[in-house]
Amino acid sequence: MEILQKENPILREKAQEIDLEDISSAKIKKLIADMKKILEKQENGAALAAPQVGEPLRLFIISEKISGDEKTIHTIYINPEITKLSKKTEWMEEGCLSVKGIYGKVKRSTNCNIVAYDENGKKFTRGAGGLLAQIFQHETDHLNGILFIDKAKDLQQEEK
Repeated sequence: MEILQKENPILREKAQEIDLEDISSAKIKKLIADMKKILEKQENGAALAAPQVGEPLRLFIISEKISGDEKTIHTIYINPEITKLSKKTEWMEEGCLSVKGIYGKVKRSTNCNIVAYDENGKKFTRGAGGLLAQIFQHETDHLNGILFIDKAKDLQQEEK
C-alpha cells in the first residue's frame, strides 16, 4: 500500500460512507492498521485519508505526533462531518502527502467542530482550533475529492 499522488483519479472521487456495522469488520480494521503504519513512516505527515491509499471511504487518521500525549484527541475519524466552521478565517500554509513537494496557502476557518465515529463505532464530537481545525478541513476535503492545490495560492515547489 502506498500513498497515491495527485494524478490518481481516486483522489478526485467523493468517498463513500462506511456502514456502521462494517466499522468492526476485518477489512476496516486492516485498513486502519495499514494507514497507521504508512503515516508513521512519513516524516512530516499530519494525517492521512483513506482515498490517499486507494480506498474511497470516509475515513481519516491523525498522526499520534499531532495528538501527542493528549488522550482526548481521537486519532481515527470514520464518516466525519464538519458541523460548524468559524466565520474567522486565515491563510494557512499547507502541504499534502499526495502532492509531494508542493506547498501553498489555503484560506481555512480558524475553528471548527466535527462529528465522527471512532474505530469502535462510538460517535463523538470534537471542537478544534489552529492546526487541528486545519487538519479536519484538509482531510474532509480529501473525502470530497478536493486537493489543497485546488484552493491554494502562492504555490511553491520545495527545493530538493
